[in-house]
Amino acid sequence: MKKIYLIAFLLFSWNLHGQGLPGLGAGTTPNNKPILHGKNWVAITGKPLGATAGAAIFHQGGNAVDAACAMIAATSTMWDVLSWGGETQALIYNPHTKKVIAINALGYAPSGATVAFFKSQEMDYPPQYGPLAATTPGTPGGIMTMLAEYGTMSLEQILKPSMELAKGYPIEAQTANAMEAQKKRIKEWPYSTKIFLPHLGEEREAPVAGEIFVQDDLFQTLSKLVEAERNALQEGKSREEAIYAAYDRFYKGDIAKEIVRGTQEQGGLFTEADLANWKVKIEEPLHVNYKGIDVYKLQEWTQGPALLQSLNILENFDLKAMGYNSANYIHTVYQAMNLAFADRDFYYGDPAYVDSPMKGLLSKEYAKERAKLIGELNDPKITAGDPYPFQGGSNPYLDILKKNHAAVASLSPDQINSTLDEQFLSDFQSGTTSVETADAEGWVVSVTPSGGWIPAVVAGNTGVGLSQRMQSFVLDENLSPFNLPEPGKRPRVTLTPSLALKDGKPLLAFAVQGGDSQDQNLLQLFLNIVEFDMDVQEGTEAPNFNSYQMQSSFGDHQMRPGAIVLREDTPDWISKELVKRGYSLEFWNKTSGPINAIWFDWKHGTFWGGSSDYGDDYGIAW
Repeated sequence: MKKIYLIAFLLFSWNLHGQGLPGLGAGTTPNNKPILHGKNWVAITGKPLGATAGAAIFHQGGNAVDAACAMIAATSTMWDVLSWGGETQALIYNPHTKKVIAINALGYAPSGATVAFFKSQEMDYPPQYGPLAATTPGTPGGIMTMLAEYGTMSLEQILKPSMELAKGYPIEAQTANAMEAQKKRIKEWPYSTKIFLPHLGEEREAPVAGEIFVQDDLFQTLSKLVEAERNALQEGKSREEAIYAAYDRFYKGDIAKEIVRGTQEQGGLFTEADLANWKVKIEEPLHVNYKGIDVYKLQEWTQGPALLQSLNILENFDLKAMGYNSANYIHTVYQAMNLAFADRDFYYGDPAYVDSPMKGLLSKEYAKERAKLIGELNDPKITAGDPYPFQGGSNPYLDILKKNHAAVASLSPDQINSTLDEQFLSDFQSGTTSVETADAEGWVVSVTPSGGWIPAVVAGNTGVGLSQRMQSFVLDENLSPFNLPEPGKRPRVTLTPSLALKDGKPLLAFAVQGGDSQDQNLLQLFLNIVEFDMDVQEGTEAPNFNSYQMQSSFGDHQMRPGAIVLREDTPDWISKELVKRGYSLEFWNKTSGPINAIWFDWKHGTFWGGSSDYGDDYGIAW
């Protein structure tokens, strides 16, 4: 769930005094966590038990894809930031083809989910919670497709850790307390109540930390998947065919029927055809080259290309000469992000339904023009540009773009540099998790699975919590003509794994949770390593800053132009300079993530794993 005010705890049982950041001045501290060094494999994710699941698979001989699948399954069973009805999106480096593969396992809008429908419900945006917030489940299909196409193990093997968790595990305080805090909403949905509130009627109705949390319905659902695989193998089917038999049982068989029945009972729109017709997409990722490094992101159904646009813009500046987190550096990167995210807000959408101008948006020439807009002061009314001339075309949405510009230009003074209230921050930084794995054979996986966080609607007697991703659509074409809901369409989401290659070999696998702040934090991690020579652990813990000038992808899609969050040890002279440049400052104890990353040491043939000290993310290497 939301991890804005978490107190980080030590993730390892030994003490190690990390090195400071030489030459970077005030605002930096020694590492709070050690670098993970591995020769054979690395597994990093948002939960210690999730990393343990990955380690178990590696020790059984699985590759990085097998381990990533087991980790997604395990964290989906633990409910903190995702569940089985959520969405999974990944980048995979295949060492045999030397190519990066993109996995699109985001659910889509169900039948009846249209702009007209939501407006008939007197909604300004699709809802944040409840059955009408749900896209079709994507994570099961994502896991099974990745495993069948690129893994080596059976579905039964990679589901074993999550099935053991479903039979009962000692729940963590954070998840248990989220259930208790959200119990009023949870009680709106009977199948959620049955799972999350085992002590109904008592003063505390949710589990307590350390209590064995049992999910029998989910265990039965996972058992059905294993049964389908076993039956197919007994019929002489191949490993891949048997996994897809389980896939079909989830999306076309008895599991699908119960998901649809339970969702419709609670007011949702799912039909059996919605689940049967949904498919995982294996896609070509987008990428740009930044100073000799190829950076890969998912397509424009995510916000990932905003990081690529930011890099293109920042190539026009000497960032290293500015100095790490100097006022000029912070200002320049903040403005570059604002320019890229303004384009994200207007132009990004599902490429199966809309033709976003990505060639123009990712062109170096367009970036040079956007870079010219960066002046000495913050521009709180920056808007989307016009990339169409940079791909040899004309903009078919100029009239809507002008209305968008007018709407931003009309922002009142109290909407600029306004206070970052708790609800806005909670929505803006809605959590997910990340999974990073790598192995000695050369497979590398970066994943940001999400959706179905507490409070989630559980789909009947399946134990499957449904996604809340419909809220990332907008209902006003003046905000974006590319991201309006219609049946079968995927919303433009914040979820954004990353891979970087140098000289054709993996350099960095990195991802982070945190809604609209994800690509802001990932951009700064990349620059920390590439421009300022930080190692991967220094880079994940180093102080970042966050802009709130783009539209939130959650809730009421608000924005706070000019607002910036800095780490509380930012020197006074930098803070004063930023105020002069038009920023409203807020300060947090930690601002780095939580980022998870793997850096590849080709000189020694080893992996360096980094996991920021922001939350309870955890890594294991061997």
